[in-house]
Amino acid sequence: MTSTTPLEPERWTPHATVATIVEKDGKFLLVEEKRLINSQGDFGIVYNQPAGHVDEGESIMAAAIRETLEETRWQVKLKHLVGIYIFTAPANNVTYHRYCFAAEATVHQAESQLDDGILDAKWLSWEEIQQLDNLRSPLVKRCIKDHIDGKHYPLDVIYEYADHEHTDDENKSQELEDRND
Repeated sequence: MTSTTPLEPERWTPHATVATIVEKDGKFLLVEEKRLINSQGDFGIVYNQPAGHVDEGESIMAAAIRETLEETRWQVKLKHLVGIYIFTAPANNVTYHRYCFAAEATVHQAESQLDDGILDAKWLSWEEIQQLDNLRSPLVKRCIKDHIDGKHYPLDVIYEYADHEHTDDENKSQELEDRND
């Protein structure tokens, strides 16, 4: 006799993403990219902070540093967390949980190749950004405004559990059990 189990319903899962605000000499580093702009499948040119998905096994902060380099050719040092933002994109109906960081530009690697879809990296003033009508999402302005308004949190507010800590915790638990025996 063959036993069948009902299929599990598909589980909703948000996409974990990062974005980095890099300010230098009163200007902000944005990327110009070719992206899907609506649910009809049309593509267009949009502006965004350096941003992208967190890869499996990658820390949130490492993802922000990597994405900034891949999309702008700039190495950065993260300074603080600006905020965590949630957005459902109307073009694809995907919900994104975005960790936005402020960072300092440290080294420009002009010889690096930009990610696919990235046309250019540009330094724009806040006034220029406010005039743009082709931002990738409303989060671009919101994140920069929060940064300008001084919203920032220490990087250690993000705790990412590491495997070596698991072993340490197991060892401590075993030591406590041994003491109690």
